[in-house]
Amino acid sequence: MRAALGRRRHGSLSRILPLAWPVFIGQLAVLAYSTIDTLLVARYAALDLAALAVGNAMYTSVFVGLMGVVLAVSPVAAQRFGAQDHEGVGDCLHQAAWLALGLTVIGELILLFPDPLLALARPEPAVEAIVRRHLHFLGLALPAALLFTAYRGFNTAVSRPKAVMALQVGGLLLKLPLSAGLIHGVPALGLGPMGAPGGAMATALVVWSQLLLGLWVLRRDPHYAAFGLQRGGLHPPRPALIGRLLRLGVPMGASILIEVTGFTFMALFISRLGATSVAGHQLAANLVAMMFMLPMALGNATGALVGQRLGARDFTDARRLGWHGLEIALLLSLLMGGLVFLLRREVLSLYTPDPAIQAAALPLLLWVWLFHAGDACQAIAASVLRAHHVALAPMLVYAVAIWGLGLGGGYWLAFAPPAWLPGFCRGASGFWLAASLGLLMCSAGLVALMAWVHGRERQEAGDAAAAAP
Repeated sequence: MRAALGRRRHGSLSRILPLAWPVFIGQLAVLAYSTIDTLLVARYAALDLAALAVGNAMYTSVFVGLMGVVLAVSPVAAQRFGAQDHEGVGDCLHQAAWLALGLTVIGELILLFPDPLLALARPEPAVEAIVRRHLHFLGLALPAALLFTAYRGFNTAVSRPKAVMALQVGGLLLKLPLSAGLIHGVPALGLGPMGAPGGAMATALVVWSQLLLGLWVLRRDPHYAAFGLQRGGLHPPRPALIGRLLRLGVPMGASILIEVTGFTFMALFISRLGATSVAGHQLAANLVAMMFMLPMALGNATGALVGQRLGARDFTDARRLGWHGLEIALLLSLLMGGLVFLLRREVLSLYTPDPAIQAAALPLLLWVWLFHAGDACQAIAASVLRAHHVALAPMLVYAVAIWGLGLGGGYWLAFAPPAWLPGFCRGASGFWLAASLGLLMCSAGLVALMAWVHGRERQEAGDAAAAAP
């Protein structure tokens, strides 16, 4: 029995990893955009580093919520791909593009008029001025970023993640020199330093380049001919399919928005503690985001495979892949979190030589191990549930666990802690402690939902077998 289980796990691993590693490399490249800007701005000015933390938190809060809606294309297209409905798969991409364009309008209004978000953050006036310029440049990137999200979700659904990875890695090679030149300036070319907003301008140029190359690949690569993507232009809007994407995508987007704002709003509230505190948080946040790329990649791969097997009506294999993906992600997260904890001083020294910022970030890394384990579990469980087109109940779990326990508890620990609470649970560390507990609670709720969905499937299969003649 154990040997059989071992073979099944190995079989699942051999199917998940070929899809996961390109997603991991690609998303790591995308995260490196922020890492590059963090490293360059940390050596430019402390005020710009604080503005980068606040501005990126605001943009991320806007983008990921809209991105989550667009990513509904992946589970819908994956089931059609598993059912061999290739024309339907291609139509999903066309309708997701229309959805991305509509959502861009909402996002641009928030980025151009960020006063409500700035009221939450209450940054210093000098920081606020930099944040506004930073957000205006990121607004230039938003349309291309959402359209590229549709392209990414489609390729994940049809098991073509390498096509996306190549563009994302190429974008990284372009991002480094652009950010260096725009942040610090190039006197020989008459280009003055722009600070943090220069990194945002570089991101906009990179994302538009990726989108244009992605469209060229869709038109030229013969692999996409079966999906009808090389005939004519964009299909007309189909309200029925867009409505289906919205029914799944809105709670998906809300869940991702809750997850990310529970994290990014930490930066907005921590900014009230001063520029040094929020700069230290930015380093810890960037590190955790980089670590999250691995479970996110595993979740994308697992969710795509589960969706394909559901489309093929192979429910047993779909359940097996879901549970094995969860086991793999949990094991790897515990190993990675332990390694970062042991090397935390060395890791922080790679970001900045400033001892004050290092001292602000070091206590936060005490919670990284716990935070990352919870983050990995929820990533896999959420992806599996979305593959089953279950999104509303997970959204409620996210709201209670991450906004309630994580963000609400963190605010209490940071700004109104009881007198008996030790120092490492107060201030910015208090936010990280509460966020870690919130993620663990979220993971437990989503795994329980997975078990319920699988139990319901078994019951329905048993009922169908009993009713058969």
